[in-house]
Amino acid sequence: MSATLAPPAASEAPPSSRRTESVTPLELFFDLVFVFALTQVTALLADDPTWAGMAEGLLILAAIWWAWAAYAWLTNQVDVEQTSVRLAMFASMGAMLVAALAVPGAFGDDAILFALAYFAVRALHVILFAQRSEEIEVRDAARALAPSALLAPALLLAGALVGDTAQAIVWALVLLFDYAAAGVRGIGGWHLSPAHFAERHGLIMIIALGESIVAIGVGAAGLELGAGQIAAAALGVAIAATLWWAYFDVVAVVAERKLHEAAGGRAQNTMARDSYSYLHLPMVAGIVLLALGVKKTLGRVDDPLELIPAIGLCGGVALYLLAHVAFRLRNVGSLNRHRLLAAGACLLLIPVAIQVPALAAMGAITLVCVTLIAYEVVRFRNARARVRAA
Repeated sequence: MSATLAPPAASEAPPSSRRTESVTPLELFFDLVFVFALTQVTALLADDPTWAGMAEGLLILAAIWWAWAAYAWLTNQVDVEQTSVRLAMFASMGAMLVAALAVPGAFGDDAILFALAYFAVRALHVILFAQRSEEIEVRDAARALAPSALLAPALLLAGALVGDTAQAIVWALVLLFDYAAAGVRGIGGWHLSPAHFAERHGLIMIIALGESIVAIGVGAAGLELGAGQIAAAALGVAIAATLWWAYFDVVAVVAERKLHEAAGGRAQNTMARDSYSYLHLPMVAGIVLLALGVKKTLGRVDDPLELIPAIGLCGGVALYLLAHVAFRLRNVGSLNRHRLLAAGACLLLIPVAIQVPALAAMGAITLVCVTLIAYEVVRFRNARARVRAA
């Protein structure tokens, strides 16, 4: 997703590079593997609700997200209807599925398997970009990207070989390097289709929110459904609905518009990288942590949550909202104070959640989320109407 070459002016880009169509069925099919990977990360967090388990789960999520983000750039540029591209995408799906299957043991017995499968996913991405793009600038950009894109997963394999605590340290340093490479080296060379890029990320947000719904079903499996479990499930859906509203009501519309309006190829690509490839990760991470909290709440509605599930329930929503604050600051240049306050309220509820029944804590988080959305709907009624009408 980065290169050292400056992009051509918009007028110089050939018409074939300007994707305007919607997300394709193949891309949606590819994303199904990511759904399973998210489910596996949530299950890993639930099975090991400790500080170490949370750190490992978030490191795995960061690696999986960066691979998905790389393919979001790929399919924004490459014609996915070509037979060879389809076959390569299917191969990438297979490798990603193996990596997802290995998630529970990524810091244990399946560490090498996960690292090898992840390397295959990233290598196929570079090969596809370099070989199938119609434009010389994009091919050059892909070749410039290749060293960091291949070195990072190779180093993850080295981390898998050392194991134990050293593996987590190696992973953290490697992922930091991998993410920083796109920022340090620039983002020139790509010809972005803003509508397609924004839609692709909007759909992955729906997939991530769907994981919080799946967590309700998984958490309720095998339980005797009483009034508490039913109430918790209803509250989980309400929280997911407010998070959906927070993103899709206005934020997604304005972000796509700002991406269209960004002057010049480099400015547009940089905004896409910052707003979507970078800042959507904490949104997805927040949803995954929320799913952990919801799952644990369903299992113990009448008892207080342990610390890590409480952080998941309350801190997950806070992280999601803080990412929205950063998202708006990057795109619009203004601070969303009411969402910042709501995130602060969620964080203040963490010590409460380990003292009161889990259902009560979940009700408090729901109240914060519903109050935030209700305030925005009433306070910004006219602005919302103008944005959505346009």
